[in-house]
Amino acid sequence: MKVGLTLGKFAPLHRGHQRLIETSLSEMDHTMVLIYDCPELDVPPLPIRRRWMEDLYPSVEVLEAWDGPTQTGLDPAITERHDAYLKQRLVGKTITHFYSSEAYGEHVSRGLGAIDRRVDEARTAVPISATAIRSAPYQHRQYLSPRVYRDLVTHVVFLGAPSTGKTTLARELAARYQTVWMPEYGREYWATHQVGRRLTREQLVEIAVGHQEREDQLVGSANAYLFVDTDATTTLQFSRYYHEDAHPELVRLANQCCDRYDLVFLCASDIPYDDTWDRSGEVFRSVMQRRIEADLRSRQRPYHMLTGSLGERCAQVAEILGRHRKYHPAF
Repeated sequence: MKVGLTLGKFAPLHRGHQRLIETSLSEMDHTMVLIYDCPELDVPPLPIRRRWMEDLYPSVEVLEAWDGPTQTGLDPAITERHDAYLKQRLVGKTITHFYSSEAYGEHVSRGLGAIDRRVDEARTAVPISATAIRSAPYQHRQYLSPRVYRDLVTHVVFLGAPSTGKTTLARELAARYQTVWMPEYGREYWATHQVGRRLTREQLVEIAVGHQEREDQLVGSANAYLFVDTDATTTLQFSRYYHEDAHPELVRLANQCCDRYDLVFLCASDIPYDDTWDRSGEVFRSVMQRRIEADLRSRQRPYHMLTGSLGERCAQVAEILGRHRKYHPAF
């Protein structure tokens, strides 16, 4: 049985790494990937990188290296430590081919008693490195799977009752950060499908699904940030307000929002109410604002309150974005 192995940090997993893995999959009976922890780098943690691998290559056997050597290079003392670690980590496993595009393929293959299989060592087929991608993910996104790239984008959602400035703020910030933003799909849907100014429970599910689908389409064009106007938790509050309950699927989609967005901003109702034809009055705004904030608190979902003028709110968001790190502990 031919068993191929490749290893690395995959921080992030890019087309060059994928070429290695796919070559092994095409040539071997079984393929294994060993992923190293790398706390010294500001990158997605190992479980996220493992998820990329499993989602893209379900047949690959993924191994985790939490305690592997962190020093790299071809100095004999360094290579000996790596070879010793691999021997211990892969005990009981037989590797017949070691796949890499690096000079270390020689000593690793020798240590494993495997064939040294180099793939695109000159980087002509995929002229990129993980270091280059980390420095500018947006500029190099063509070398990343959409599945990987979406996890490198910071998803920022603005919540609040109708007429609290979410749309204006999301649009303005997208322009300032030269990225894209997701308008509230529910307003568009309501204008087309409402009957007597009402939607059914099932239609509210369609809003939540459609909104998330459009988000997922937009994220590939996002430059560092995707700014989003409203999420499924707000749609859930509309359902409970008008129907006294909600469809189970809408509840499920709302529950996913805690993991879907990295930063949550609640827009305060301290600006004049804009009484447009599709809104239900200032009293309704007050009630919905209380419901939305109560929902955030009940879910123990961290959020930042935004107040004041558009300029003041933009400054508040910019200050928080400036110190936010997607995969670091909350500040």
